[in-house]
Amino acid sequence: MLAKPNRLTRGSDYKAIVRRGVRCAATHTVTYVGTGVEHAPTRFGFIVSKQVGSAVVRNTVRRRLKAVCAEMLPEVRPGADVVIRALPGASTADFGMLRDEVARCLRRKAA
Repeated sequence: MLAKPNRLTRGSDYKAIVRRGVRCAATHTVTYVGTGVEHAPTRFGFIVSKQVGSAVVRNTVRRRLKAVCAEMLPEVRPGADVVIRALPGASTADFGMLRDEVARCLRRKAA
């Protein structure tokens, strides 16, 4: 799980990162990376819409994405703000596939 300082909580933060951040698209996810305060902790946020599936499926996808981000946290530069949007196909993707996609985008844009 991600600690509280590593979570995005405000809608305005999500909106700013999606609008101004660098985008990296993959098959099942779209990752947006924005620059925050340099000495602040890295923060992650997740967007999983109803198009992904039922509430149970959405929560499963969100938990998988959170676990991937917790693994990648040491590799992401401090102060980066990351929003990961799950696409409808994410419901059928296994954990390894999601991990590879998100890790590739984070290494490319947030390292």
